Amino acid sequence: MTAIQDSPVLSSLYQRSVADYWNAEKNPVNLRLGEVDGIYHHHYGIGEVDWSVLEGPEGSREERVTRELHRLESAQTEFLLSQLGPLKPEHRIMDAGSGRGGSSIVANLRFGCHVDGVSISESQVAFANEQARLRGVDDKVRFHFRNMLDTGFETGSFQAIWNNESTMYVELGLLFAEHARLLRRGGRYVCITGCYNDAYGLPSRAISQINAHYICDIHPRSTYFREMAANRLVPISVVDLTAATIPYWELRARTSLATGIEQPFLDAYNNGSFQYLLIAADRV
Repeated sequence: MTAIQDSPVLSSLYQRSVADYWNAEKNPVNLRLGEVDGIYHHHYGIGEVDWSVLEGPEGSREERVTRELHRLESAQTEFLLSQLGPLKPEHRIMDAGSGRGGSSIVANLRFGCHVDGVSISESQVAFANEQARLRGVDDKVRFHFRNMLDTGFETGSFQAIWNNESTMYVELGLLFAEHARLLRRGGRYVCITGCYNDAYGLPSRAISQINAHYICDIHPRSTYFREMAANRLVPISVVDLTAATIPYWELRARTSLATGIEQPFLDAYNNGSFQYLLIAADRV
């Protein structure tokens, strides 16, 4: 018997290893930030840093820094959601790779939509559903233990879908085929992702360190556009957020919440081998 035979959701041993990682993950840089306002994001931030948080009384420094990092990651979520197009409360939208659910809950608060989050981490799904219940939005925000490559949802049932830093765990051709199936014609797909810069050549040493740290496989920039074109997803906006995310990493590297992966991110962004992009595309 293999490690995946007991789960119809996990289709490979690799997916089992990723699920195991996120089921066990309790990193303070994710949990402490979410405790600021009950929105647990699990992604990085954008925008200028208020460096004054490093000044002032030492006893409250960690609290100030935590709030500032959370403000930056919340700004990233708001920017992604602003690209989803005109949404109405009756629309249904999907968070692919939903983590502990922060982006889904913010999307519901912003648009009033029905939101389905999917994740291969059972512990994260349970955590996110509890957050939705505590906020009283569990009638419209639901999280599912499902595979984003094969969700089982109805064809054409979603107006918008997004991936927030989760595309590096899957084959893009399979992912975009499923998204194209789920989106109605004219629906919107948005992702924010780190990708390696084709112009640099092969992945840099820093990117290899990031892959090893997160058990992921960062894709080249070109693969996103090639696989979108092959699956009826036509980009309408591409925003390079690399410069906007560097301050977040500079601040995080100087805090007790640092995990040791900060310097590879900074090295990769600064040497041009890594890019942080938002891509928005319409389903045609």
